[in-house]
Amino acid sequence: MFTHRDLQELRDNSLKMQGWIRKQTFSPQMEKTLRRFSSWEVSELIFKVNQSTFRGRLMLDPALPSGEVEEDGRQRWFSLEEINEMRRKMKVNRKSLLPERPAGKRAIRAAIANFKGGAGKSTVALHFAHAAALDGYRVLCVDFDPQATLSHSMGLTDVNEEHTVWGIMARDLVRETDRMNRAAQGAESGTALPRRKLPAQITDMGLGDLRATDFIKPTSWPTIDLVPSCANAAFVEFASAQYRHINPDWSFFAAVSRWLDQLPDDAYDIIIFDCPPAIGYQSMNAVFAADVLYVPSGPGYWEYDSTTSFIGQLSEALEDLSAGFETNFPAGKMQLPKAFLDVRFLLTRYEPGNDLHRAMYEAFRKVFGDRVTDNPIEHTRAVEQSGRFLSSVYEIDYRDMTRETWRRARMTFDNAYGEFRNNLCAAWAKLGETEA
Repeated sequence: MFTHRDLQELRDNSLKMQGWIRKQTFSPQMEKTLRRFSSWEVSELIFKVNQSTFRGRLMLDPALPSGEVEEDGRQRWFSLEEINEMRRKMKVNRKSLLPERPAGKRAIRAAIANFKGGAGKSTVALHFAHAAALDGYRVLCVDFDPQATLSHSMGLTDVNEEHTVWGIMARDLVRETDRMNRAAQGAESGTALPRRKLPAQITDMGLGDLRATDFIKPTSWPTIDLVPSCANAAFVEFASAQYRHINPDWSFFAAVSRWLDQLPDDAYDIIIFDCPPAIGYQSMNAVFAADVLYVPSGPGYWEYDSTTSFIGQLSEALEDLSAGFETNFPAGKMQLPKAFLDVRFLLTRYEPGNDLHRAMYEAFRKVFGDRVTDNPIEHTRAVEQSGRFLSSVYEIDYRDMTRETWRRARMTFDNAYGEFRNNLCAAWAKLGETEA
């Protein structure tokens, strides 16, 4: 017989192993640190200029960062801060190295979602965030998944559940209930709406007084911040159901959207949501706040089947929201019915030499048309190794394996990210056309 105490003991033993793995993987202080990038990576892979041209620019301008030189003097290594300083100061063929960003618009938001476990959601979110940071963008990631794979990969393991998406939703419940209690029912009678009374376990936590930025944590990447998740945040689904019973008029699905509205428009460029493998209160917050929906899927039939079910159930859930709430519900810039600026399907773990994978890719194409991305993420040994080291391919030093193996893995994510960036920029240009 196994009780909750036995399960807790198994969990405690696993946590000890996790601590050992982090100690072997991260710094001696068990803190994740970002490596430096070689002049070869900076020139050819990040700035996409000839290496000799890049070195020439460094020699001509002593004000540019000089990086750190290897003992043999052959290679310089630069931090991401130094790379971004060069990006701001350098031009190539009179062209700026700064990334594309529409002026005067808030950050573009992308949800990586599918309720099929193992589809690669966290892997895609992690690599797209790191690729965007190397591209010069300021990135905010929001981890909606209580498994917290993205949070752990970003180096955040000691997380208080009050500072997760659950905290954002509980804070929103307090603030929205207070706003409703202050509102008048109508101009004619002037009578107040019935007061919604929240239980002390919610109001006494002080979540309503937290600032929007209190939920955001820095990562080892200087231009990537994260709203982390943790295992204890799993009860958000049960808590949210209770909260809706307390206040049926609370538009629970807009909590994260309202929270994001409180951040300055220029605080970030790209916001990436890593969604849980389910359609629930957290995932509905993610898709409602998102401008772009990215649906990763493995290349097998059952994954295709699951992806089809996901799209159907998400459609029904969004339709129910539109029918259950007023079109212009108070607060928040997003509107009902929910409309995405773009929807894309991305195949993961793809093997181009596998006949079944190629056939499934064509099946996706036949059904979803040009919504399927041109660049699937290929399955490589380096990708497997990155997962083992709780890192992205971008974080792994290419000297830890053959350069060709590392570069092949990086190329598949570079290509997928490049298409992701182009799709985001196209959607970004339309942003604001439907917002209140």
